[in-house]
Amino acid sequence: MKSTLNRSVLALAAIAFVAGAGQVNAQQKLHSYQSGTKEFWTHPPDDWFLGDETEAQKGLAPPSGPPTGASEAELASLVKKIKLPPGFKIEVYAPGVLAARQMAWGDKGTLFVGSFGLGNVYAITDKDGKKEVKTILKGLNMPTGLAFKDGALYVIAVDKLIRYDNAEANLDKLGDGTVVYDDMPSYAAHGWKYLAQDKEGWFYIPFGPPFNIGIPPTSVSQIRRVDPKTGNAQLVALGVRNSVGGDVDPRSGKYWFTENARDWMSDDMPSDKLNMISRLGEHFGYPYCHQGDTPDPKFAMGHKCSEFTPPVLKLGAHVAPLGMKFYTGDQFPADYKDNILIAEHGSWNRHKYQGGRIVRVIVGPDGKNPKQEVFASGWIEGDQGYLGRPDDIILAKDGSILVADDWAGAIYRISYSKK
Repeated sequence: MKSTLNRSVLALAAIAFVAGAGQVNAQQKLHSYQSGTKEFWTHPPDDWFLGDETEAQKGLAPPSGPPTGASEAELASLVKKIKLPPGFKIEVYAPGVLAARQMAWGDKGTLFVGSFGLGNVYAITDKDGKKEVKTILKGLNMPTGLAFKDGALYVIAVDKLIRYDNAEANLDKLGDGTVVYDDMPSYAAHGWKYLAQDKEGWFYIPFGPPFNIGIPPTSVSQIRRVDPKTGNAQLVALGVRNSVGGDVDPRSGKYWFTENARDWMSDDMPSDKLNMISRLGEHFGYPYCHQGDTPDPKFAMGHKCSEFTPPVLKLGAHVAPLGMKFYTGDQFPADYKDNILIAEHGSWNRHKYQGGRIVRVIVGPDGKNPKQEVFASGWIEGDQGYLGRPDDIILAKDGSILVADDWAGAIYRISYSKK
């Protein structure tokens, strides 16, 4: 079903970037992408994640995790290294969930999990007192985002939102599903997505640009709100680089989201962000301004950062914040209520990695006076040694949280008990 969102969203202006030396570093080379061509949409350039690569950062590249994930013995060793506040405990909920990404609960207690790169969607159920991980969908294009609504499982791949009705009763035969929204570019580059459901049952969906930095095509660098019943869509935010996590504030109904800032500026710039949408059509700065206060050295083009919505909080450079949730349970201490827990996937565009942890953000519904602290850490050893990479968080019925890790291929459970 096509959206009633203006179809010109997918009609690109032919945008070519001008090659030349950087304003801050003569070594910089601006890559040129002809994004107005059909070929660009079906196959963005292989170096799409580069953009302005600096000499100082030359050679950095995204690391690859173990293709078979971590073994149960490795996971048992790993969780012993995770540092948590007093009273909290981490354990392995389910191993063997390869490339695990966003999670969603079914009404009958099935945990559905999307994946990055493998094309799989999993269902985790209880069987004889143990967690059984079953691959229920295969061959999808980056099905990282999931939601569950009215008995149906919703899966968002790169270019379509698919509904699988009566999912928990049909885990072995979900079929092809029904496409409910497909007004999306087909490229994989920053095309993997995340779903967050609001009180009206609409989904917030982020759309990333197919490069590190540049003037984005008109159909991306934005967040849309989509009605899965009708396929209607509403454009709610612009100037967003790469968001793969968000949640609706239970106090205000506003949408908050994490955002990965541009790469190749430096090890310590710019900061990744936590944002809040206060009104329709807000522009969050990309590609003109980063972290709310730093004009891009090439793409500011006369814009001032004061023109754009600043972040609620700077999270740190290259920490890669992904899935986030407002904590609405009752198991954790009372002062955790309505706090935000963010899974930071961790760096690659940095000589010494940071992130690879869960942070807690204490902030009111107005977004003022935020405070950030580390909640769980220990997934990075040394400068660049990943043991795991947290990427999503979901609340369990008992008030504990589950954490997905696509590097280790596992789901963890973090719980609290008074001593």
